[in-house]
Amino acid sequence: MLDHHAWQAIWLTLELATLTTLLLLLLATPLAWWLSQTRSRWRAPISAIVTLPLVLPPSVLGFYLLVLMGPQGPLGQLTLALGWGTLSFTFTGLLIGSIAFSLPFAVQPIQHAFESIGERPLEAAATLRASPLDAFFSIALPLARPGLLTAAILSFAHTVGEFGVVLMIGGNIPGKTRVVSTQIYGHVEAMEYVQAHWLAGGMLAFSFVVLLCLSLLKRNGASVMR
Repeated sequence: MLDHHAWQAIWLTLELATLTTLLLLLLATPLAWWLSQTRSRWRAPISAIVTLPLVLPPSVLGFYLLVLMGPQGPLGQLTLALGWGTLSFTFTGLLIGSIAFSLPFAVQPIQHAFESIGERPLEAAATLRASPLDAFFSIALPLARPGLLTAAILSFAHTVGEFGVVLMIGGNIPGKTRVVSTQIYGHVEAMEYVQAHWLAGGMLAFSFVVLLCLSLLKRNGASVMR
């Protein structure tokens, strides 16, 4: 059965995944809109930076985030100058790292949703004298709702399941940075396989539900587009 430390890790994981998802939706939506509309020469390099966490080994990404937040890194020096200390091995540091490594899982579904809308609805809104901001909130955002839901589900699930970056930035501090994936790692290291099975089985069931939800969203999105 699950002990106190396991429930603590589950709660911390849910808190981290929820905050990461909410912040990612706020950051990814305008970024995805810009990427879907712009013809700037900066589109390709910025799109590559957003996609980078998909191809980088988590240990590499986690190492550079750790350096960035450390006392010699620019972010670490900034937080030290503000009297906040360093962000590594804290929940806030873990949150920043989670946003970085889950960014493509939020941006890409929203960007594809915006691109699938096409230009005609926005041109029709412009002929009715709607401002670009009105067209975005009243036309583009409602039509991109399946992409937003997919981004939210993928961001939440990816944050829940991440291990390498979390371990590099947050370590494995109980009640502070220990999440479900690192709790399973701790159980395996201590040869506590029954406890590891309870948590790993829960993660397996969670992953199945996520895939099922994505499949239903894709089917509903296709029926809406028809």
